[in-house]
Amino acid sequence: MPDTLIIQAKVTIQDIQPEIWRRLLLPPELNLALLHEVLQAAFGWTDSHLHQFIIGGLVYGAPEFDQDGLSDNTTFEATSVRLLDFDFYHVPQPSFLYHYDFGDSWRHLVDVEARIPQDPSLKYPVCIAGARRAPPEDVGGTHGYMNFLEAWHDRAHEEHKANRRWAGRAFDPEKCDLAAINKAITSRLRKARGDYISRTH
Repeated sequence: MPDTLIIQAKVTIQDIQPEIWRRLLLPPELNLALLHEVLQAAFGWTDSHLHQFIIGGLVYGAPEFDQDGLSDNTTFEATSVRLLDFDFYHVPQPSFLYHYDFGDSWRHLVDVEARIPQDPSLKYPVCIAGARRAPPEDVGGTHGYMNFLEAWHDRAHEEHKANRRWAGRAFDPEKCDLAAINKAITSRLRKARGDYISRTH
């Protein structure tokens, strides 16, 4: 399959209903470190915690964060691996896992849906669809988020006002703002690429 084809992927946070998801168009030359930046922007995460990709049983991320050897698995350097390095073409319904914040444990399933021709009018990567906002950072995982939403929607709940103050007035659990997401993707990638150039010169 030509490397010029764009990867269309649906990314869904696991164990939350209704689903929180994004549909992304990704250039195949994107490395996993930059894909991490895209996913952080797409879901509104703040990159405040560790992360890893689990692809084909192997772990990719930042090996320097496991120097104490607490992990049972070898972590491969994410900057050295690109999407085109994986065989998503001969596997039926290929998918892999992006795990963010090992405490709250936000597990994102990345389903590779299709490989499509490039559209000259689009700047990749880009988010073309999605549903709902991601949970606030440090809300306590899926169980904590369910409790949070219960209080958020119930004005009579004793935690209603506190949760509204904590999450901020701009938080809307049902909103998925594609324009804001794509602006965030562009900004994060520009910064990440600038940081990389600074480190290598």
